[in-house]
Amino acid sequence: MVQYQTVVGLEVHIQMNTYSKAFCGDALSFGAEPNTHVSTISLAHPGTLPKPNKEHINKGLKLALSLNSEVNKVNAFDRKHYYYADSPKAYQITQDRLPICVGGALEIELADGSKKNVRIHHMHMEEDAGKTIHDIDTQYSMVDLNRAGTPLLELVTEPDLNSGDEVLAFIAQLQQLVRYLGISDGDMEKGSLRCDVNISVNPVGSKILGERCEVKNVNSKKNAKAAVLYESQRQIALLEKGLTFNKQTLHFDPESGRTSPMRDKEDADDYRYFPDPDLPPIRISQSEIDEIQELLPALPWEVKKKMKEQVKLNEYDSTILSSDKKIADYFFNLLEQKANPKLLANLMINKILPHLNGKEMSSIEIEEDVIISFLSLIENEKVSPSTAYQKLWPALIDNPSKPPKDLAQSLGILQIKDDGIISKIIEEVISENSVQAEEYRKGKKKVFGFLIGQAMRKSKGSAAPDVVKKALMDALHN
Repeated sequence: MVQYQTVVGLEVHIQMNTYSKAFCGDALSFGAEPNTHVSTISLAHPGTLPKPNKEHINKGLKLALSLNSEVNKVNAFDRKHYYYADSPKAYQITQDRLPICVGGALEIELADGSKKNVRIHHMHMEEDAGKTIHDIDTQYSMVDLNRAGTPLLELVTEPDLNSGDEVLAFIAQLQQLVRYLGISDGDMEKGSLRCDVNISVNPVGSKILGERCEVKNVNSKKNAKAAVLYESQRQIALLEKGLTFNKQTLHFDPESGRTSPMRDKEDADDYRYFPDPDLPPIRISQSEIDEIQELLPALPWEVKKKMKEQVKLNEYDSTILSSDKKIADYFFNLLEQKANPKLLANLMINKILPHLNGKEMSSIEIEEDVIISFLSLIENEKVSPSTAYQKLWPALIDNPSKPPKDLAQSLGILQIKDDGIISKIIEEVISENSVQAEEYRKGKKKVFGFLIGQAMRKSKGSAAPDVVKKALMDALHN
């Protein structure tokens, strides 16, 4: 029986977070009233002329350089002709002959810890279409042209992906990268990142790729994974029956988990590409490339490596804290203020991030110096870690401007290290639990934990555990 492998290539459309559109000054805004962010240029009135958006180009260069792509120092814009109701020009300004960059790669990490290098074929700049809405009116489709002209970067991979899990990992890594670079919010729910998934199957070991079908405009990582799984199984089932199929453009329905035909797949000739006569070639100098290269932030994989190798965090903590640039920046900023790295990582992962529940780091009410004071109480054994988390942290959330030491004092949880006070507590515990104390002296060592617990309870958790342990051991052996 023939064994098949899945082969996937992606075309990812990344919406740039520029202030204005790709070729005119219309402002960008998600969720604005329909058809309020339009002008004579974005509506393609006769005689209007487009003008390139410099930030569109610069943001494209940032992504190109972060992927080690080769920047084309001469870029050109082309017209891609097709007619949809949401395309006012009846063509799209894009790049066909001379895209912004070629080559490069993005390394992804899979669930089992293995890594894979996914090659980039090229990346080109273009503009988005508007949006056709089918569920407002029962008789007509509505068109919103606010999105028409939005600056996009389309990233095209080589067919290097072989499963839905790999596709999911690639999209997640790319989302993280564009957010680190500050060029897009990468939000698939808002349409800021969408992908077309090209899927084919071929016998394992064969170097000849099978006929591919393209699933258009997949709008979530989960849906991309599901689309690959369903479509690859559909193609394999047809081949096993001895049937063939044509290259098609498909729609994926998240509810049914199935793909369905939209139309036959277009070839380049169908679009009648030709150079846009209104836009001259763009020349990018080496000095401009060098300037953008110098301004690139530390990339997510570099940040994670630093956390592991220099800060000595474990794999899990490094993954969580490097997942978002603002989280990583917050962590390193507190490190510069002499925060204990492991205590800080533990606090951020177990308390701060759950408290924020997806909100920005800037929305945390507790000032950084208060966080430092909180951590120092734990590090200097003024408050036990468990008590700090269970009692002091909730009090700090309710009183974010109050010094943690004052809160700990008012809660009565500052650790007692006074030998005299602790010795008195131990005497009382042994007196009240004489049977268990005698059992310990006769060799029943498990009783020791019980006596420790009684001592901590009597001190209301404020006695230093190490001091209690030593005092109890001394008392039981005398």
